[in-house]
Amino acid sequence: MTQQIPPPPSADRIPEPELSGVRNFRDVGGLPTTDGRRVRPGRLFRSGHLAHATETDAEFLASLGLHTVFDFRNRADQALEGPDVELPGVRNVNIPLSDPADGKEFWTMVRDGDVEQLRGILGDGKAAARMTNSYRAIVLERTAEHSRVLHALAEDSVPALMHCAAGKDRAGLSIAVTLLALGVEREAISADYLESNAPHRRYRVRRGSDVPEARSPEVMELLAPLFDARAAYLDAAFAAIEERWGGVEHYLAEGLRLAPETLARLREQFLH
Repeated sequence: MTQQIPPPPSADRIPEPELSGVRNFRDVGGLPTTDGRRVRPGRLFRSGHLAHATETDAEFLASLGLHTVFDFRNRADQALEGPDVELPGVRNVNIPLSDPADGKEFWTMVRDGDVEQLRGILGDGKAAARMTNSYRAIVLERTAEHSRVLHALAEDSVPALMHCAAGKDRAGLSIAVTLLALGVEREAISADYLESNAPHRRYRVRRGSDVPEARSPEVMELLAPLFDARAAYLDAAFAAIEERWGGVEHYLAEGLRLAPETLARLREQFLH
């Protein structure tokens, strides 16, 4: 079981605002590294998508002095939610971490399927297994994308914000990979990831009908593994790194092609 540690003190982070159109926003500052340093506040942020950001939300985000927003959504996500709001002077980089057609019918079923259909695709552990397999696949198959992000961060993309749809899975893994490269303690990475379970952070489950049966306790229980941040999912990604590369050091060097000088620049950008 992943050890639980408290999040960093608020003094080590940009104060968290009450954003009305952006969920799961937070500063990753304050997380401790294995060599006794910490991630600088105001350098790396994470959130859900920015498509519904209000004018006030956008003003706050603009005040962060962001250089780059990394959007890990695919075309299907963007068609459903819309494009991110434009922030003045901020570079938007879209790096999809899943095929636009992958799972489209599955997610339609999640929104519109009845309880019998949901039992068939999600019951008996199928939902949690889908999430676990997805986390493993992203780590194993998306090395080029994660390498691109980390090389950009080492050069000129800071401060940066990373997001996907909910800010939990694709962004959560990309944040975790970045924190691994910075040498952040594994328990601290997991603790930050699990903060996505806070009620005010969670992605709102969309169902195609408003009738009570569409959101019955059984339906919500079947859907829960898809919308939870679970330590087992992140642990599966870490295990995949160990199995494929034999450890984080080889993952960074061989999987992500990070030279020692690139890692040094990356840590210089983010750590104090």
